[in-house]
Amino acid sequence: MSAPPPIVDADLVARLRADLEHAAYTVEAVGELLGPLASAALGREQVLPAQRVTATAGTPLATLVRLFTLGDAVDADDAARALPTLGVEGAERLRLVVQQGPGVVATCDLRPYADEDHAWWVASDLSELATRAPLSEDHVLGIGGASTTLASWTPRPRVERALDLGTGCGVQALHLGAHAASVTVTDISARALAYAAFNAELNGCDWTFVEGSMLDPVAGQRFDLIVSNPPFVITPRTPDVPLFEYRDGGQAGDSLVADLVRSIGDHLAPGGIAQFLGNWEVVGDSDWRDRVRGWVAGSGLDAWVVQREVQDPAQYAETWARDGGHHSATSEFATMYAAWLDDFASRGVSAIGFGVITLQRPTGDRDPFLDLTEATGPVASPMGPAVLAGLAARTWLAEHTDDELLEVAWRCADDVTEERHGRPGDTDPTVILLRQGGGLGRVVRLGTAGAALVSVCDGSLSAGAAVAAIASLLGVDETEVRAEVLPLLRALVADGLLV
Repeated sequence: MSAPPPIVDADLVARLRADLEHAAYTVEAVGELLGPLASAALGREQVLPAQRVTATAGTPLATLVRLFTLGDAVDADDAARALPTLGVEGAERLRLVVQQGPGVVATCDLRPYADEDHAWWVASDLSELATRAPLSEDHVLGIGGASTTLASWTPRPRVERALDLGTGCGVQALHLGAHAASVTVTDISARALAYAAFNAELNGCDWTFVEGSMLDPVAGQRFDLIVSNPPFVITPRTPDVPLFEYRDGGQAGDSLVADLVRSIGDHLAPGGIAQFLGNWEVVGDSDWRDRVRGWVAGSGLDAWVVQREVQDPAQYAETWARDGGHHSATSEFATMYAAWLDDFASRGVSAIGFGVITLQRPTGDRDPFLDLTEATGPVASPMGPAVLAGLAARTWLAEHTDDELLEVAWRCADDVTEERHGRPGDTDPTVILLRQGGGLGRVVRLGTAGAALVSVCDGSLSAGAAVAAIASLLGVDETEVRAEVLPLLRALVADGLLV
Protein backbone atom coordinates (compact mmCIF):
# COMPACT_ATOMS: atom_id res chain seq x y z
CA MET A 1 0.00 0.00 0.00
CA SER A 2 1.49 3.35 -1.07
CA ALA A 3 1.86 6.15 1.45
CA PRO A 4 -0.46 9.13 0.88
CA PRO A 5 1.08 11.84 -1.33
CA PRO A 6 2.34 15.08 0.24
CA ILE A 7 -0.13 17.82 1.04
CA VAL A 8 0.03 21.44 -0.08
CA ASP A 9 0.41 23.74 2.92
CA ALA A 10 1.90 27.03 1.73
CA ASP A 11 3.53 27.92 5.06
CA LEU A 12 5.09 24.50 5.62
CA VAL A 13 6.24 24.21 2.01
CA ALA A 14 7.90 27.62 2.27
CA ARG A 15 9.79 26.38 5.32
CA LEU A 16 10.85 23.25 3.45
CA ARG A 17 12.07 25.36 0.54
CA ALA A 18 14.17 27.49 2.89
CA ASP A 19 15.78 24.38 4.38
CA LEU A 20 16.55 22.85 0.97
CA GLU A 21 18.14 26.10 -0.13
CA HIS A 22 20.14 26.41 3.10
CA ALA A 23 21.47 22.87 2.73
CA ALA A 24 22.42 23.58 -0.91
CA TYR A 25 20.30 20.62 -2.01
CA THR A 26 21.17 21.04 -5.69
CA VAL A 27 22.16 18.72 -8.53
CA GLU A 28 25.68 20.14 -8.54
CA ALA A 29 26.18 19.89 -4.77
CA VAL A 30 24.84 16.33 -4.60
CA GLY A 31 27.16 15.34 -7.44
CA GLU A 32 30.14 16.84 -5.59
CA LEU A 33 29.11 15.09 -2.37
CA LEU A 34 28.76 11.66 -3.93
CA GLY A 35 31.70 11.91 -6.31
CA PRO A 36 31.92 10.25 -9.72
CA LEU A 37 32.06 6.65 -8.49
CA ALA A 38 28.97 6.76 -6.27
CA SER A 39 27.09 8.97 -8.72
CA ALA A 40 27.74 6.56 -11.58
CA ALA A 41 26.74 3.58 -9.44
CA LEU A 42 23.50 5.32 -8.45
CA GLY A 43 22.80 5.87 -12.13
CA ARG A 44 23.07 2.08 -12.53
CA GLU A 45 20.59 1.65 -9.67
CA GLN A 46 23.27 0.57 -7.16
CA VAL A 47 22.95 2.45 -3.86
CA LEU A 48 25.78 1.01 -1.73
CA PRO A 49 28.56 3.44 -2.79
CA ALA A 50 26.24 6.40 -2.16
CA GLN A 51 25.25 4.97 1.22
CA ARG A 52 28.91 4.64 2.21
CA VAL A 53 29.65 8.24 1.25
CA THR A 54 26.62 9.81 2.92
CA ALA A 55 26.77 7.70 6.10
CA THR A 56 30.01 9.38 7.20
CA ALA A 57 29.64 12.88 5.74
CA GLY A 58 27.67 14.24 8.69
CA THR A 59 26.18 17.22 6.83
CA PRO A 60 22.55 18.30 6.30
CA LEU A 61 23.05 17.69 2.56
CA ALA A 62 24.15 14.10 3.19
CA THR A 63 21.16 13.55 5.48
CA LEU A 64 18.74 14.81 2.82
CA VAL A 65 20.28 12.47 0.23
CA ARG A 66 20.09 9.49 2.60
CA LEU A 67 16.52 10.31 3.54
CA PHE A 68 14.88 11.36 0.28
CA THR A 69 16.98 9.69 -2.44
CA LEU A 70 18.33 6.49 -0.93
CA GLY A 71 15.33 5.77 1.29
CA ASP A 72 17.48 5.10 4.38
CA ALA A 73 16.26 5.64 7.91
CA VAL A 74 18.05 8.57 9.55
CA ASP A 75 18.37 9.61 13.16
CA ALA A 76 15.67 12.05 14.21
CA ASP A 77 18.29 14.53 15.44
CA ASP A 78 20.08 14.41 12.07
CA ALA A 79 16.76 15.01 10.30
CA ALA A 80 16.04 17.95 12.57
CA ARG A 81 19.44 19.50 11.77
CA ALA A 82 18.80 19.02 8.04
CA LEU A 83 15.34 20.61 8.31
CA PRO A 84 15.80 23.30 10.98
CA THR A 85 13.01 25.60 9.76
CA LEU A 86 10.43 22.95 8.89
CA GLY A 87 11.35 20.53 11.66
CA VAL A 88 10.59 16.83 11.77
CA GLU A 89 7.05 17.57 12.95
CA GLY A 90 6.48 19.85 9.95
CA ALA A 91 7.86 17.20 7.62
CA GLU A 92 5.41 14.71 9.13
CA ARG A 93 2.52 17.14 8.64
CA LEU A 94 3.49 17.52 4.98
CA ARG A 95 3.51 13.69 4.80
CA LEU A 96 7.15 13.62 3.74
CA VAL A 97 8.40 11.40 6.60
CA VAL A 98 7.14 9.03 9.27
CA GLN A 99 8.64 7.97 12.57
CA GLN A 100 10.44 4.62 12.59
CA GLY A 101 11.92 3.63 15.93
CA PRO A 102 14.45 6.26 17.03
CA GLY A 103 14.59 7.78 13.56
CA VAL A 104 12.51 8.77 10.57
CA VAL A 105 12.07 7.43 7.03
CA ALA A 106 10.85 9.24 3.95
CA THR A 107 7.46 8.46 2.47
CA CYS A 108 8.40 9.97 -0.91
CA ASP A 109 11.37 10.70 -3.12
CA LEU A 110 12.45 14.35 -3.11
CA ARG A 111 15.49 15.37 -5.10
CA PRO A 112 16.99 18.31 -6.95
CA TYR A 113 16.55 18.63 -10.70
CA ALA A 114 17.90 21.17 -13.18
CA ASP A 115 18.39 22.12 -16.80
CA GLU A 116 20.92 24.51 -18.31
CA ASP A 117 19.25 27.62 -16.83
CA HIS A 118 16.91 26.54 -14.01
CA ALA A 119 16.94 24.54 -10.78
CA TRP A 120 13.99 22.83 -9.09
CA TRP A 121 13.07 20.10 -6.60
CA VAL A 122 10.84 17.20 -7.60
CA ALA A 123 8.81 14.98 -5.27
CA SER A 124 7.48 11.61 -6.42
CA ASP A 125 6.86 8.16 -5.03
CA LEU A 126 9.86 6.30 -3.66
CA SER A 127 11.61 4.19 -6.28
CA GLU A 128 12.20 0.45 -5.93
CA LEU A 129 15.79 1.34 -4.99
CA ALA A 130 14.48 2.96 -1.83
CA THR A 131 11.63 0.57 -1.04
CA ARG A 132 13.54 -2.61 -2.01
CA ALA A 133 10.21 -3.93 -3.35
CA PRO A 134 8.21 -3.90 -6.60
CA LEU A 135 6.25 -0.73 -7.29
CA SER A 136 2.53 -0.36 -6.70
CA GLU A 137 0.28 0.05 -9.73
CA ASP A 138 -0.59 3.65 -8.79
CA HIS A 139 3.10 4.58 -8.52
CA VAL A 140 3.91 8.18 -9.48
CA LEU A 141 7.17 8.13 -11.39
CA GLY A 142 9.86 10.69 -10.70
CA ILE A 143 12.68 11.91 -12.93
CA GLY A 144 13.56 9.18 -15.41
CA GLY A 145 15.07 8.53 -18.80
CA ALA A 146 11.85 9.16 -20.71
CA SER A 147 11.07 12.43 -18.93
CA THR A 148 14.57 13.81 -19.42
CA THR A 149 14.55 12.72 -23.08
CA LEU A 150 11.28 14.54 -23.68
CA ALA A 151 12.50 17.64 -21.84
CA SER A 152 15.66 17.68 -23.95
CA TRP A 153 13.77 17.33 -27.27
CA THR A 154 11.00 19.83 -26.55
CA PRO A 155 11.26 23.12 -28.48
CA ARG A 156 11.07 26.17 -26.22
CA PRO A 157 9.43 29.07 -28.08
CA ARG A 158 7.72 31.77 -26.02
CA VAL A 159 4.04 30.78 -25.99
CA GLU A 160 0.83 31.92 -24.34
CA ARG A 161 -0.79 28.57 -23.54
CA ALA A 162 1.00 25.26 -22.91
CA LEU A 163 -0.36 21.85 -21.93
CA ASP A 164 1.45 19.04 -20.11
CA LEU A 165 -0.67 16.03 -21.03
CA GLY A 166 -0.35 13.21 -18.49
CA THR A 167 1.86 15.29 -16.24
CA GLY A 168 2.75 12.67 -13.63
CA CYS A 169 4.66 14.55 -10.94
CA GLY A 170 4.98 17.64 -13.16
CA VAL A 171 8.50 17.44 -14.61
CA GLN A 172 7.55 18.76 -18.06
CA ALA A 173 5.38 21.50 -16.55
CA LEU A 174 8.40 22.82 -14.63
CA HIS A 175 10.20 23.33 -17.95
CA LEU A 176 7.11 24.83 -19.59
CA GLY A 177 6.78 27.43 -16.88
CA ALA A 178 10.01 29.03 -18.05
CA HIS A 179 8.61 29.99 -21.46
CA ALA A 180 4.80 29.75 -21.31
CA ALA A 181 2.49 32.42 -19.92
CA SER A 182 0.04 29.79 -18.67
CA VAL A 183 0.48 26.05 -18.06
CA THR A 184 -2.30 23.47 -17.82
CA VAL A 185 -1.52 19.98 -16.52
CA THR A 186 -3.71 16.90 -16.79
CA ASP A 187 -3.57 13.34 -15.53
CA ILE A 188 -5.98 10.48 -15.02
CA SER A 189 -4.32 9.83 -11.64
CA ALA A 190 -5.46 11.95 -8.70
CA ARG A 191 -2.33 10.78 -6.90
CA ALA A 192 -0.12 12.13 -9.69
CA LEU A 193 -1.94 15.47 -9.64
CA ALA A 194 -1.40 15.67 -5.88
CA TYR A 195 2.35 15.30 -6.40
CA ALA A 196 2.27 17.83 -9.24
CA ALA A 197 0.42 20.32 -7.03
CA PHE A 198 3.02 19.86 -4.29
CA ASN A 199 5.88 20.37 -6.77
CA ALA A 200 4.21 23.47 -8.17
CA GLU A 201 3.97 24.97 -4.67
CA LEU A 202 7.53 23.97 -3.78
CA ASN A 203 8.92 25.60 -6.91
CA GLY A 204 6.68 28.69 -6.89
CA CYS A 205 4.69 27.71 -10.00
CA ASP A 206 1.09 28.53 -10.88
CA TRP A 207 -0.52 25.78 -12.96
CA THR A 208 -4.09 24.85 -13.86
CA PHE A 209 -4.86 21.27 -12.79
CA VAL A 210 -7.45 19.10 -14.56
CA GLU A 211 -8.11 15.43 -13.82
CA GLY A 212 -9.08 13.08 -16.63
CA SER A 213 -7.92 10.71 -19.34
CA MET A 214 -5.69 11.97 -22.15
CA LEU A 215 -7.31 14.90 -24.02
CA ASP A 216 -10.78 14.54 -22.50
CA PRO A 217 -10.23 17.15 -19.74
CA VAL A 218 -9.32 19.88 -22.26
CA ALA A 219 -12.12 19.30 -24.77
CA GLY A 220 -12.68 22.42 -26.89
CA GLN A 221 -9.41 24.06 -25.80
CA ARG A 222 -6.43 24.88 -27.99
CA PHE A 223 -2.80 25.36 -27.02
CA ASP A 224 0.35 26.76 -28.57
CA LEU A 225 2.50 23.91 -27.23
CA ILE A 226 1.51 20.46 -26.00
CA VAL A 227 4.06 18.11 -24.48
CA SER A 228 3.39 14.60 -23.30
CA ASN A 229 5.22 11.61 -21.93
CA PRO A 230 2.11 9.45 -22.46
CA PRO A 231 1.60 5.92 -21.11
CA PHE A 232 2.93 4.55 -24.40
CA VAL A 233 4.26 1.19 -23.21
CA ILE A 234 2.72 -1.65 -25.23
CA THR A 235 1.24 -3.88 -22.53
CA PRO A 236 -0.49 -7.27 -22.78
CA ARG A 237 -4.11 -7.12 -21.69
CA THR A 238 -3.73 -9.98 -19.23
CA PRO A 239 -3.89 -10.24 -15.42
CA ASP A 240 -0.35 -11.64 -15.44
CA VAL A 241 1.09 -8.17 -16.13
CA PRO A 242 0.69 -5.32 -13.61
CA LEU A 243 -0.97 -2.26 -15.12
CA PHE A 244 1.14 0.63 -13.90
CA GLU A 245 -0.71 3.92 -14.37
CA TYR A 246 2.45 5.77 -15.37
CA ARG A 247 3.16 3.53 -18.37
CA ASP A 248 -0.06 1.74 -19.42
CA GLY A 249 -2.86 3.61 -21.15
CA GLY A 250 -5.33 0.73 -21.14
CA GLN A 251 -5.29 0.05 -24.90
CA ALA A 252 -3.96 -2.86 -26.92
CA GLY A 253 -0.79 -2.59 -28.96
CA ASP A 254 0.26 0.90 -30.00
CA SER A 255 -3.32 2.20 -30.25
CA LEU A 256 -2.89 4.87 -27.61
CA VAL A 257 -0.09 6.64 -29.46
CA ALA A 258 -1.92 6.25 -32.78
CA ASP A 259 -5.07 7.80 -31.29
CA LEU A 260 -3.05 10.67 -29.82
CA VAL A 261 -1.47 11.46 -33.19
CA ARG A 262 -4.89 11.46 -34.87
CA SER A 263 -6.68 13.57 -32.25
CA ILE A 264 -4.17 16.07 -30.90
CA GLY A 265 -4.59 18.43 -33.86
CA ASP A 266 -8.00 19.46 -32.51
CA HIS A 267 -6.17 21.03 -29.57
CA LEU A 268 -3.42 22.88 -31.45
CA ALA A 269 -3.74 26.57 -32.29
CA PRO A 270 -2.47 27.61 -35.74
CA GLY A 271 1.29 27.25 -35.61
CA GLY A 272 0.95 25.18 -32.43
CA ILE A 273 3.40 22.36 -31.75
CA ALA A 274 2.90 18.97 -30.08
CA GLN A 275 5.91 17.05 -28.81
CA PHE A 276 5.67 13.57 -27.32
CA LEU A 277 7.30 10.16 -27.08
CA GLY A 278 5.91 6.93 -28.44
CA ASN A 279 6.28 3.28 -29.35
CA TRP A 280 5.08 1.72 -32.60
CA GLU A 281 4.83 -1.86 -33.72
CA VAL A 282 6.46 -3.23 -36.87
CA VAL A 283 4.56 -6.16 -38.32
CA GLY A 284 6.46 -8.79 -40.29
CA ASP A 285 8.94 -7.29 -42.73
CA SER A 286 7.09 -3.97 -43.13
CA ASP A 287 8.72 -0.57 -42.67
CA TRP A 288 7.96 1.37 -39.48
CA ARG A 289 7.38 4.45 -41.60
CA ASP A 290 4.37 2.85 -43.24
CA ARG A 291 2.67 2.43 -39.87
CA VAL A 292 3.36 5.93 -38.59
CA ARG A 293 2.50 7.44 -41.98
CA GLY A 294 -0.94 5.89 -41.63
CA TRP A 295 -1.44 7.60 -38.27
CA VAL A 296 -0.62 11.03 -39.66
CA ALA A 297 -2.56 10.71 -42.93
CA GLY A 298 -5.52 13.06 -43.04
CA SER A 299 -4.63 14.82 -39.79
CA GLY A 300 -3.79 18.10 -41.56
CA LEU A 301 -0.67 18.37 -39.38
CA ASP A 302 2.98 18.69 -40.23
CA ALA A 303 4.77 15.64 -38.86
CA TRP A 304 8.43 15.05 -38.07
CA VAL A 305 9.01 11.66 -36.44
CA VAL A 306 12.48 10.46 -35.44
CA GLN A 307 12.95 6.79 -34.60
CA ARG A 308 15.63 6.59 -31.91
CA GLU A 309 15.69 2.91 -31.01
CA VAL A 310 14.42 -0.48 -32.20
CA GLN A 311 13.93 -3.60 -30.06
CA ASP A 312 12.81 -7.08 -30.94
CA PRO A 313 9.86 -8.50 -28.96
CA ALA A 314 12.15 -10.35 -26.52
CA GLN A 315 14.21 -7.25 -25.75
CA TYR A 316 11.05 -5.23 -25.23
CA ALA A 317 9.59 -7.88 -22.93
CA GLU A 318 12.77 -7.99 -20.87
CA THR A 319 12.86 -4.21 -20.48
CA TRP A 320 9.29 -3.82 -19.27
CA ALA A 321 8.98 -7.04 -17.29
CA ARG A 322 11.98 -5.82 -15.28
CA ASP A 323 10.54 -2.31 -14.94
CA GLY A 324 8.90 -1.67 -11.61
CA GLY A 325 11.29 -3.77 -9.55
CA HIS A 326 10.67 -7.31 -10.82
CA HIS A 327 13.80 -9.43 -11.04
CA SER A 328 14.61 -11.87 -13.83
CA ALA A 329 15.09 -14.84 -11.50
CA THR A 330 11.47 -14.79 -10.31
CA SER A 331 8.49 -16.75 -11.62
CA GLU A 332 6.56 -13.45 -11.91
CA PHE A 333 9.15 -12.15 -14.36
CA ALA A 334 8.98 -15.32 -16.47
CA THR A 335 5.17 -15.16 -16.58
CA MET A 336 5.21 -11.51 -17.69
CA TYR A 337 7.94 -12.22 -20.25
CA ALA A 338 5.82 -14.97 -21.80
CA ALA A 339 2.73 -12.74 -21.81
CA TRP A 340 4.55 -10.07 -23.82
CA LEU A 341 5.87 -12.60 -26.32
CA ASP A 342 2.39 -14.10 -26.77
CA ASP A 343 0.86 -10.64 -27.19
CA PHE A 344 3.30 -9.60 -29.91
CA ALA A 345 3.01 -12.98 -31.66
CA SER A 346 -0.78 -12.60 -31.81
CA ARG A 347 -0.32 -9.53 -34.06
CA GLY A 348 2.74 -10.72 -35.98
CA VAL A 349 4.96 -8.04 -34.45
CA SER A 350 8.61 -8.42 -35.40
CA ALA A 351 10.03 -5.23 -33.85
CA ILE A 352 9.05 -2.25 -31.71
CA GLY A 353 10.27 1.24 -32.46
CA PHE A 354 10.73 4.07 -29.99
CA GLY A 355 11.02 7.68 -30.94
CA VAL A 356 10.05 11.31 -30.74
CA ILE A 357 6.95 12.65 -32.48
CA THR A 358 6.77 16.33 -33.40
CA LEU A 359 3.52 17.64 -34.90
CA GLN A 360 2.63 21.17 -36.00
CA ARG A 361 -0.58 22.80 -37.19
CA PRO A 362 0.17 24.91 -40.30
CA THR A 363 -0.76 28.57 -40.06
CA GLY A 364 -1.92 28.80 -43.67
CA ASP A 365 -3.54 26.80 -46.43
CA ARG A 366 -0.83 24.43 -47.66
CA ASP A 367 -0.09 20.74 -47.82
CA PRO A 368 1.47 19.56 -44.55
CA PHE A 369 5.00 18.19 -44.62
CA LEU A 370 5.92 14.66 -43.51
CA ASP A 371 9.44 13.65 -42.43
CA LEU A 372 9.94 10.14 -41.03
CA THR A 373 13.59 9.50 -40.26
CA GLU A 374 15.96 7.49 -38.09
CA ALA A 375 18.67 8.85 -35.82
CA THR A 376 19.94 6.19 -33.45
CA GLY A 377 23.25 7.81 -32.58
CA PRO A 378 24.20 10.69 -30.28
CA VAL A 379 22.32 13.95 -30.81
CA ALA A 380 22.63 17.48 -29.46
CA SER A 381 21.74 18.04 -25.82
CA PRO A 382 19.44 19.79 -25.38
CA MET A 383 17.87 18.88 -28.69
CA GLY A 384 15.01 21.39 -28.39
CA PRO A 385 16.75 24.28 -30.21
CA ALA A 386 17.50 21.98 -33.15
CA VAL A 387 13.87 20.79 -33.19
CA LEU A 388 12.60 24.37 -33.27
CA ALA A 389 15.05 25.28 -36.04
CA GLY A 390 14.15 22.10 -37.91
CA LEU A 391 10.45 22.92 -37.78
CA ALA A 392 11.14 26.41 -39.10
CA ALA A 393 13.29 25.03 -41.92
CA ARG A 394 10.76 22.37 -42.90
CA THR A 395 7.97 24.92 -42.79
CA TRP A 396 9.95 27.23 -45.09
CA LEU A 397 10.62 24.37 -47.48
CA ALA A 398 6.93 23.41 -47.52
CA GLU A 399 6.00 26.99 -48.41
CA HIS A 400 8.58 27.58 -51.16
CA THR A 401 9.12 26.12 -54.61
CA ASP A 402 12.30 24.59 -55.98
CA ASP A 403 12.96 27.78 -57.95
CA GLU A 404 12.68 29.85 -54.77
CA LEU A 405 14.98 27.38 -52.98
CA LEU A 406 17.61 27.89 -55.67
CA GLU A 407 17.38 31.68 -55.37
CA VAL A 408 18.81 31.60 -51.83
CA ALA A 409 22.52 31.97 -51.09
CA TRP A 410 22.91 29.17 -48.53
CA ARG A 411 25.90 28.70 -46.28
CA CYS A 412 27.17 25.74 -44.28
CA ALA A 413 26.27 25.86 -40.61
CA ASP A 414 29.12 26.49 -38.21
CA ASP A 415 29.05 22.92 -36.86
CA VAL A 416 29.43 21.27 -40.28
CA THR A 417 32.72 19.70 -41.38
CA GLU A 418 33.79 17.76 -44.44
CA GLU A 419 35.71 14.49 -44.53
CA ARG A 420 37.48 13.10 -47.58
CA HIS A 421 38.60 9.50 -47.85
CA GLY A 422 40.70 7.94 -50.58
CA ARG A 423 42.91 5.01 -51.40
CA PRO A 424 46.60 5.45 -50.58
CA GLY A 425 48.31 7.15 -53.50
CA ASP A 426 45.09 8.40 -55.13
CA THR A 427 44.92 12.10 -55.87
CA ASP A 428 41.12 12.29 -55.72
CA PRO A 429 38.91 11.13 -52.83
CA THR A 430 36.64 8.15 -53.32
CA VAL A 431 34.27 9.18 -50.48
CA ILE A 432 33.27 12.69 -49.38
CA LEU A 433 31.22 12.99 -46.19
CA LEU A 434 29.48 16.03 -44.75
CA ARG A 435 29.30 15.72 -40.97
CA GLN A 436 27.03 17.68 -38.61
CA GLY A 437 28.43 18.38 -35.15
CA GLY A 438 25.08 19.21 -33.49
CA GLY A 439 21.41 18.57 -34.20
CA LEU A 440 20.74 15.00 -35.29
CA GLY A 441 24.44 14.43 -35.98
CA ARG A 442 23.80 13.77 -39.65
CA VAL A 443 26.51 12.24 -41.86
CA VAL A 444 25.75 12.73 -45.57
CA ARG A 445 27.67 11.14 -48.41
CA LEU A 446 28.15 13.56 -51.30
CA GLY A 447 28.42 12.92 -54.99
CA THR A 448 30.49 15.04 -57.34
CA ALA A 449 27.81 17.66 -57.96
CA GLY A 450 26.73 17.73 -54.32
CA ALA A 451 30.30 18.18 -53.09
CA ALA A 452 30.82 20.99 -55.58
CA LEU A 453 27.64 22.72 -54.43
CA VAL A 454 28.47 22.50 -50.73
CA SER A 455 31.99 23.77 -51.36
CA VAL A 456 30.62 27.13 -52.54
CA CYS A 457 27.89 27.48 -49.89
CA ASP A 458 29.36 30.45 -48.06
CA GLY A 459 26.36 32.77 -48.30
CA SER A 460 27.65 34.77 -51.29
CA LEU A 461 26.36 32.76 -54.26
CA SER A 462 22.79 31.60 -54.86
CA ALA A 463 22.28 27.85 -55.19
CA GLY A 464 20.90 28.37 -58.69
CA ALA A 465 24.01 30.22 -59.83
CA ALA A 466 26.14 27.49 -58.27
CA VAL A 467 24.20 24.81 -60.16
CA ALA A 468 24.78 26.62 -63.46
CA ALA A 469 28.50 26.95 -62.76
CA ILE A 470 28.83 23.29 -61.74
CA ALA A 471 27.03 22.13 -64.90
CA SER A 472 29.40 24.20 -67.04
CA LEU A 473 32.44 22.90 -65.15
CA LEU A 474 31.34 19.25 -65.49
CA GLY A 475 30.22 19.67 -69.07
CA VAL A 476 26.69 18.36 -68.42
CA ASP A 477 23.21 19.74 -68.85
CA GLU A 478 22.11 22.12 -66.11
CA THR A 479 18.78 20.31 -65.66
CA GLU A 480 20.71 17.13 -64.88
CA VAL A 481 22.69 18.81 -62.10
CA ARG A 482 19.57 20.51 -60.80
CA ALA A 483 17.72 17.18 -60.56
CA GLU A 484 20.65 15.65 -58.67
CA VAL A 485 21.21 18.42 -56.13
CA LEU A 486 17.65 19.54 -55.34
CA PRO A 487 16.78 16.55 -53.06
CA LEU A 488 20.17 16.93 -51.36
CA LEU A 489 19.69 20.66 -50.93
CA ARG A 490 16.26 20.20 -49.36
CA ALA A 491 17.57 17.55 -46.97
CA LEU A 492 20.57 19.65 -45.90
CA VAL A 493 18.38 22.69 -45.28
CA ALA A 494 15.77 20.66 -43.36
CA ASP A 495 18.34 19.22 -40.97
CA GLY A 496 20.25 22.45 -40.51
CA LEU A 497 23.49 21.62 -42.31
CA LEU A 498 22.76 24.56 -44.64
CA VAL A 499 21.31 27.77 -43.27
